[in-house]
Amino acid sequence: MPASTPRIVIVGAGPGGLATAMILKRKGYEVTLIERQASVGGRTGAIKEDGYKFDIGPTFFLYPRILSEIFTYCGYDLWREVPIKRVDPMYRVVHEAGGHLDVVSGEEAMKAEIAKLSPSDAANLDRYMRDNRKKLDVFRGVLENPFLSMTDFMRPNVLKALSKLKPHISLERDLEHYFKDPRVRRAFSFQAKYLGMSPFKCPSLFTILAFLEHEYGIWHPVGGCNAVMQRMADIAVEMGVELRLEEEVTGIGFDGKKATSVTTNKETIELDGLVVNADFAHVLPKLVPNDMRKKWNDRKIEKQEFSCSTFMLYLGIEGRLDHVPHHTIVLAEDFEGNIDEIQVKKVLPKDPSFYVQNASITDDTLAPEGHSTVYVLVPVPHRTDNIDWKKQAAEFREKTLDRLELAGYPDIRGRIRYEKVVTPDDWEADMHIYKGATFNMSHNLTQMLCFRPHNRYEDLERVYLVGGGTHPGSGLPVIFESARISSDLLAQDIVV
Repeated sequence: MPASTPRIVIVGAGPGGLATAMILKRKGYEVTLIERQASVGGRTGAIKEDGYKFDIGPTFFLYPRILSEIFTYCGYDLWREVPIKRVDPMYRVVHEAGGHLDVVSGEEAMKAEIAKLSPSDAANLDRYMRDNRKKLDVFRGVLENPFLSMTDFMRPNVLKALSKLKPHISLERDLEHYFKDPRVRRAFSFQAKYLGMSPFKCPSLFTILAFLEHEYGIWHPVGGCNAVMQRMADIAVEMGVELRLEEEVTGIGFDGKKATSVTTNKETIELDGLVVNADFAHVLPKLVPNDMRKKWNDRKIEKQEFSCSTFMLYLGIEGRLDHVPHHTIVLAEDFEGNIDEIQVKKVLPKDPSFYVQNASITDDTLAPEGHSTVYVLVPVPHRTDNIDWKKQAAEFREKTLDRLELAGYPDIRGRIRYEKVVTPDDWEADMHIYKGATFNMSHNLTQMLCFRPHNRYEDLERVYLVGGGTHPGSGLPVIFESARISSDLLAQDIVV
């Protein structure tokens, strides 16, 4: 009599959980995907109210190669399954101190834009692109493989990468070799926000973030990034994945260190392997007793450095906003001081930098006819005793609305027809994100690679991690890569 097919349970239908479900089903496992909320996506979920639709979190759809390869492996074509538009100009960077830079596709066109701010820097774009093309080539060997111990640093491809990546030099310092005007550098360094980090502390290897935008473009899925999540969920179900919504995992059963079951608010489910896509620092202490987490016990988690959080405004606006780009980044006049307030002092920024999205200029499915959606993100400290959001959120909202004028959005208060505010408190309470740190653990050198929670979770057996809290880190492309890495490790351990 043939042995039964191994059953894998995945906790969390975020981008990592959805990708893992597709991959593991393609590999031949029985897969059950459990999601606490009523819809899929996690931080890549959606708000749908009064005819408006907003992405909750990510709005830049970057480097689609990895997800496209996952779709192809599963027998689907990403570009046929989800309508995706290229955004060009990619975004506008506005400097409160003066001047702006439209970031456009194509190296020659981009050099012309840089020359408007700093003619001497324009010619150096070619060298920046050439060097980062080489950097990405060597970094892919690091990005696409697991780091389970210090011995993984001795792999030839890793040694080659470390010799070229200058990991002890900051992102800002590295960019000084290419661009002398700080306004130009900011357009190539603000992407550290994808990691919730300061460009003055972020390792220089992450100059590849801006490079990826210029090399591969910025894209907008019709319906928002959540539309991709919805299609992934549909495909997973088509493939035979069991998707359970509005069901919360409340405990894990063990035989020694080996996970053997999960208990939900509805039943207990036996399993052969467990994949956790929920926020690592929030969920592991709730599901696994402290004495079973030797490496990642409560004390160790508390000592980690976590990313900043975000203050969010989701605004449904009467009228079109065709005079402003799809994406706008406004950088505070005191840019370094703003970062210091967030990362070091952990106080509300006085005059914050912020990001605003006008997706309706590209996508008319997101708002009623003649209306627009406006998504505003302000980096702020993660949850701290220094800030009482119940008392300070209203005033900070007013400040944020005032500062929208810098991005070309004057006097929109009277046109607001829908509004939702999200603070770090809400990120933690509603989305179960530890400290409301929306970009997970920081990506400093002591919290990357094998120093991050491992894809094959080291404290337990038959437990695997995917998402921004494990290797390779935060951001949709590398979260999808974490799904491939963890799925391959699981397949090594649990044979179909």
